[in-house]
Amino acid sequence: MPSLEAPSRTLLEELQGARTQSDQLFSILKGEGLYERPIDARHRVIFYVGHLDGFDAIQICREGLGLKSPDPELDSLFQAGIDPDENHLPSDLPADWPAMYEVTGYVQRCRKAVDERLEDAPDDIVYMALEHRLMHLETLAYMFHNFPYEMKKSGVGTRHLSHGYHENAWRDIPAGEAVLGKRHDSTFGWDNEYEQVRRFVPGFRMQRNKVTNGEYLRFVEAGAQFPHFWVEQEGSIFYRAMFENVPLPLDWPVYVNKREAEAYATWLGKRLPTEEEFHRAAYGDRSTEFPWGEELPAPYHGNFDFRRWDPEPVDATPAGDSQFRVSQLVGNGWEWTSTPFGPFPGFKPRDSYAGYSANFFDGEHFVLKGGSPRTAARLLRRSFRNWFRADYRYVYATFRCVEQ
Repeated sequence: MPSLEAPSRTLLEELQGARTQSDQLFSILKGEGLYERPIDARHRVIFYVGHLDGFDAIQICREGLGLKSPDPELDSLFQAGIDPDENHLPSDLPADWPAMYEVTGYVQRCRKAVDERLEDAPDDIVYMALEHRLMHLETLAYMFHNFPYEMKKSGVGTRHLSHGYHENAWRDIPAGEAVLGKRHDSTFGWDNEYEQVRRFVPGFRMQRNKVTNGEYLRFVEAGAQFPHFWVEQEGSIFYRAMFENVPLPLDWPVYVNKREAEAYATWLGKRLPTEEEFHRAAYGDRSTEFPWGEELPAPYHGNFDFRRWDPEPVDATPAGDSQFRVSQLVGNGWEWTSTPFGPFPGFKPRDSYAGYSANFFDGEHFVLKGGSPRTAARLLRRSFRNWFRADYRYVYATFRCVEQ
């Protein structure tokens, strides 16, 4: 089975590469943007500037190696993110945060401490820090998506590749076993990925493609509201891309929150898949790491690993289809499931990050699977689980419908 893990000698190189990506991402914003909050329910951008390297130093040096930090107050300030909740918004002001030169100095000290002791740290802690940063690269991307274009420096946008609307075929998924989670082995996993469980799934039918903007447009024309990434200008509908508005691409997947996805499925007389059904459609009876087989993720398999800022047509990558000919189960947008986010049997939180998953086992967060254009390749493993609240509308998340 292929592995996305890097040999120990390349961990520093991989971490440094992720640092370069985060530095480049922050450089997209004009100066004043770093102290703004593009999403009301999230921190100001300046928090994330300090958080990424603060987390690395806290986990690797303080928690992993027991070293005393030279910046305990800044560690505390930049340590914990917030669960985005529209009903409980943060109220801090830009003046409540340190000046940029102070944050930059903190970042440099954190990186120096990590680089000096990285070889002494357990690999699993370094992998945790690396994947944490990669996950935030996606969070920051959809946050920056919400900034007005004039607050972003000119960037390379996405070429408009839409080919028009087409019908969404249905695929028969036979009854069988779904294998969720992962065993404890030599590869890294987050606490919510363990233990591996097997569940029988009755036969069902699933749409081959993610629901497109063109399909969802019919729902809007029937009275539904615009999803977050749509805007109207002079009587025409546009998609809010990262660097410009583009005419609504009818064959790109529609990005919606779970409530919108459920409403569409109900309107169609269908429903959202469970986590088990997603796994069954994606992996069937195979033990492969990816829906298409054992080959490591490549651009012809799907839209992921920071290759594009925005979606591409739902039929653009047939090489990534599963054995049941279901397309793009990995990449081009996370997929909502109807499954509340919760532990697998045998769940045990990580001592140094006990609240990573357990804080969200509340029935208000739901599992998403697959990955988006801004999901790193190493997060595309079959056991990886994402989760958000049902009303969270900013994430690059789409869906497809199922029926018995």
